[in-house]
Amino acid sequence: MTDVRNAPMLEVTNLTKRFGGLVAVKNLSFSIRPGEILGLIGPNGSGKSTAMKSIIGVERPSAGSVKLDGEELAGLPSHRIARKGVGLVFQHSRPLARQTVLENIKVALLPDKLTRVFADKDVDGKARAIAGRVGLSGVLDRKPPTLAFADLRRLELAKAIARHPKLVLVDEPFAGLTASEVADFSDLIREFRDEGCAVLLVDHNVKSVSALVDRVLAMYLGEWIAEGTAAEVMQNETVRRVYLGGALVSTARPESSFSDKSPALQVENVGVTYGKALALQDVSLHVHEGEFVSLVGLNGAGKTTLFNAISGLVPHTGEIKWAGAPLRGGTPAQIARSGIVQCPETRELFGDMNVRENLDLGGNALDDKERTERLEWMFDLFPILKARQTQLSRTLSGGEQQMLAIARALMMKPKLLILDEPTLGLAPVILETLSKALDRLRETSDITVLLGEQNVTFALPHADRVYVLDHAKIVWEGPPDRFEAEAAEHYL
Repeated sequence: MTDVRNAPMLEVTNLTKRFGGLVAVKNLSFSIRPGEILGLIGPNGSGKSTAMKSIIGVERPSAGSVKLDGEELAGLPSHRIARKGVGLVFQHSRPLARQTVLENIKVALLPDKLTRVFADKDVDGKARAIAGRVGLSGVLDRKPPTLAFADLRRLELAKAIARHPKLVLVDEPFAGLTASEVADFSDLIREFRDEGCAVLLVDHNVKSVSALVDRVLAMYLGEWIAEGTAAEVMQNETVRRVYLGGALVSTARPESSFSDKSPALQVENVGVTYGKALALQDVSLHVHEGEFVSLVGLNGAGKTTLFNAISGLVPHTGEIKWAGAPLRGGTPAQIARSGIVQCPETRELFGDMNVRENLDLGGNALDDKERTERLEWMFDLFPILKARQTQLSRTLSGGEQQMLAIARALMMKPKLLILDEPTLGLAPVILETLSKALDRLRETSDITVLLGEQNVTFALPHADRVYVLDHAKIVWEGPPDRFEAEAAEHYL
């Protein structure tokens, strides 16, 4: 490994990025030396992507310093920063779809200065050499839409190599890759380090980067919370509290207490792909009638994809049964009418309609008497919505919008309520309101709930059973009181 005892190549000092009143990154400081890989981790919304965009110039920092070999980059446009020797490997491939693999690499090799209009004579040979290095020699004449997902990721690496970067930023390198592809991709990233580059690798968790990085920096709510080796960061109390929460007060009911012989929802060996990307692989779970089940996993693990498969929104392999009947072939509307109602992560409210109108839409299948009774029950569950009945939903706060989205779903009188990341981006006081609402649902109704969350602190106290979804697979199942002892390693 290259000696890393020399001066830092990248120095970030008190980096801050504000979006209006929101501070996405606050006084973040770190450095990376030549021949070193730093893993930047943190839960969704912790500020990782904003920090990376601020370094590359996609976002202009509000304050702080970003220096490459002592030269200030903060405030420069992204194309000038790229010319200084900063390369970015995108999570989502952005090739030229009408050009071949070879042509895409040649484009990355072209000069970007008016004083150098023509490429070097040996550009074809250089492009072929780079393609061979990343494993693309066999697909040089193919166009990106025909490539396997892993080859698209290799093409992004090839384009970065072509720019001869000193600093390489790699965004979510392993998303959608199989285990063998992860190993191959890791080897290619190590080559940057071995050549003396500084590498910043952005990911959601410690486990996926631990075998690759030299150091790990953990962020939460825009701030630095821990730094060290992967093992040290995984054992850090603050990191574990952020990912896993504090002491758990469990109110779980044992699975044996649910009397239905066959679970109400049965998901068996479900797989989903988006183009070349594998989003779910042989996922199986079940939910009993009246049971509250939490599906926990970091952003990108596949929670939303699973919920969309259950709701009929994406095609899938395997089988999904509801009340013993297969759901395959049913439209999303038919599935919703059968009793499965999903409250999406994106809320999908009608912004130019007021609160009452959004709720009435949810209860449009009810007769007048039922709708009135349901509304009164809903306003008792979320009193703030009663006071906001005439207010346009787009003018509500984020927490109020989340309450309205859940309330609209409940207006349909679901048998199974699917909640997708209901706590995302919400303040603690709103989380407490949502928590109390779930407690009341559990105590006063026979509703079944499937909750998808990366916020373990919120998910576990409301669960009878817990599944952990990691990189498109279920890796653990059990009661919440066994989670930290048995599943924390999978989650981190």
